[in-house]
Amino acid sequence: MMKAGIIVYPGTTCDRDTFMVLKEVLGWDVRYIFYKESTAAPELDIIILPGGFSYGDYLRAGALAAMSPVREVIYKHAAAGLPVLGICNGFQILLEMKLLKGALMQNASGRFICRNINLKVKNNTSLLTNGLERGTHLQVPIAHMDGNYYAEEEVLKEMEEKDLVILQYADASGEITEDSNPNGSVKNIAGIRNEAGNVVGLMPHPERAALPYHKSKDGLLLLRSISGYPGIKGRGI
Repeated sequence: MMKAGIIVYPGTTCDRDTFMVLKEVLGWDVRYIFYKESTAAPELDIIILPGGFSYGDYLRAGALAAMSPVREVIYKHAAAGLPVLGICNGFQILLEMKLLKGALMQNASGRFICRNINLKVKNNTSLLTNGLERGTHLQVPIAHMDGNYYAEEEVLKEMEEKDLVILQYADASGEITEDSNPNGSVKNIAGIRNEAGNVVGLMPHPERAALPYHKSKDGLLLLRSISGYPGIKGRGI
């Protein structure tokens, strides 16, 4: 059975949503890890940083959370080659921790965006996409104010060479277009991985596309891929 730990910061709002989907739908063994813990997470297969507004997004989204004591748990887990997943605010935190490349800025529209969007799988060697084919079309909701992904040109070039982009915003037919980009992200980037593939961040919320009353259940395709990530079971620290 998969064992997952969900980080809870002051201002986290999607921890229970994520917990319910992982436990009730996927049947995982799930526990919470609070932001003041610095030596937790023994034998966990994956650590998840869920969405929300950690520390009220003061300074900038994810900045204060990246300095919380639990960062030691996250760094240790990632360094051991074990899966770490950041969703929305969790993605912002992983970027602030420098576990992923680039940064997230305010949406180009200057507005909070909450709606279903279309995604295209660009890379299937990450913990979140390894169970899918490249080019797979998904529909998953977003809900953010600071989801405009940015990286300098030389960083983008390196990411392209190393195939670090895993998800891109697309139109209903799966084409990558300017009109299908909801927040201004460079190259329509919606999710990325580290070079090892075990650390992943994305702005869309797969846990909100997983239940019968959700408009889409495509989020389950992403979450189910985690259990198929090579060597994940029994690798807890």
